[in-house]
Amino acid sequence: MIDKQEGLKMVEPAPDLIQNTVPSLIVDEQFEGNVKKLRITDNIKELQTVLRDKSTSRSDFIFYADRLIRLIVEEGLNQLPYKECSITTPTGHSYNGLRYEKGNCGVSIMRSGEAMEQGLRDCCRSIRIGKILIQSDEDTHEAKVLYAKLPPDISRRKVLLMYPIMSTGNTVAQAMKVLREHKINEDNVILLNLFCTPQAAKNVISESPGITILTSEIHPVAPNHFGQKYFGTE
Repeated sequence: MIDKQEGLKMVEPAPDLIQNTVPSLIVDEQFEGNVKKLRITDNIKELQTVLRDKSTSRSDFIFYADRLIRLIVEEGLNQLPYKECSITTPTGHSYNGLRYEKGNCGVSIMRSGEAMEQGLRDCCRSIRIGKILIQSDEDTHEAKVLYAKLPPDISRRKVLLMYPIMSTGNTVAQAMKVLREHKINEDNVILLNLFCTPQAAKNVISESPGITILTSEIHPVAPNHFGQKYFGTE
């Protein structure tokens, strides 16, 4: 189903859901289906507004950021594979439901990506989380990998890559190189992101055409103060 906004396609709900279910994600067709955005509601727009407002206090910033992170994480988990199962309720009745398939993990790109770790752990208490540290050269602005610690069997896992702000896409592109060096299939990587510029999305997809980017907003200007504000290093 095509949304009124040109190039945006609504993600259809499962056939067995009620007819008036509103899709929670929009596929942005200008990026050949690699980018999925949260459907903008008044609630989500307020979260984005508060996080962009220079007058927002740090305590409010963290509170609203955590709320938006949780929404992105929940949608990211919804992209992972499930399997059908049957359980018995406390009253002795059987119930046909779903469980995650084993083999998922998170990877945060330090430092700002660490802001998303708690949101992931709040949803998946036992999930394994790796870390990649990438630093940009002050003169050339080239992103360089300084540190990487990943689960030893990560090549067999689905990866939720966490990085909240993408302005150029260089950092994520370098992180994807690290993941490829560890034999990870790009199709198994979902980038959890809060704010992304169009150019960053294009750069990342050109380097890693199999990746899925899940974000709340594609906008020419990214709130690059996010990490400093969240961690109090302004």
